[in-house]
Amino acid sequence: MKKNTIKLMMISLVMISCSKSEDVANNVNLHFNNTFKNTTIVLGGAESPAATTNTSANGQVHQFSELKYVISNIRLIKADGTEIPYHVNDLDKGATVVNQAKLSSLDYTLADIPVGEYKQLKFGFGVKQELNTLDQFRFPVFYAAAGANDTEMMWQWATGYRFAKLEGFYESNHQKFTIHTGSTLNGKSGQPDTYVQGIDAYRDITLDLNTRLVVGGNHPEITIKADFDKLFSGNNKIIIDEKYETAPQQHEGMEAMVTYVNNLGGDGKEDRVGMFAIEKVKN
Repeated sequence: MKKNTIKLMMISLVMISCSKSEDVANNVNLHFNNTFKNTTIVLGGAESPAATTNTSANGQVHQFSELKYVISNIRLIKADGTEIPYHVNDLDKGATVVNQAKLSSLDYTLADIPVGEYKQLKFGFGVKQELNTLDQFRFPVFYAAAGANDTEMMWQWATGYRFAKLEGFYESNHQKFTIHTGSTLNGKSGQPDTYVQGIDAYRDITLDLNTRLVVGGNHPEITIKADFDKLFSGNNKIIIDEKYETAPQQHEGMEAMVTYVNNLGGDGKEDRVGMFAIEKVKN
């Protein structure tokens, strides 16, 4: 009788162990490493000795005091080409604000990912058109996160979210720059039935994994590098001047913002990676 009891206890322990292992195995962590070229960014004020600085392709020196952007519409692609979407139509469960000033926001865990091998990662830089509405009732969690005082990822004058909020200083006299991006709607204020898409600042990013991601044994992690040198030194070489001390769209119309968007997230055609790259995969 004792032997049978011991066997049952051992079987129970094995089952519990396997259950815990499977729970862990089905999680995938996305870690965002925001850099100037190959150096991880340190934020700081105009006179901060610790803040990282970067010299652009045009020889202009920049540093960041604020760096935030939205990631959504996440999909993992299996080795056989099967696409596994991750809450792509639910901003509460499948979107996040990456904030360089908030360490915890640099990691985002995907839960309950099917076991298998994966070759690609896709995600949205920003929020796709059909979800880009400031709706505190449909997606209260994301709405609160995007509107919090330390985030402020909402347009004050439009109906959608900011996709990137980048502020800092340039040149040796530390002049301030402010660059905010996001899609726009045209129409009559307060009349949703008149809204039509204006500028589409959403970009769909496709990254090939340099090592196959294996889900099924551990808690794997994908490190995604976002190189903000591309903001100024990407396909569009940009020199900031005094008119960019506030958001560029206030000076040259919203079309000017697209130049920055295409550097950060690609043009959605020939360039579908923008500033993003896979740094490493840890299985």
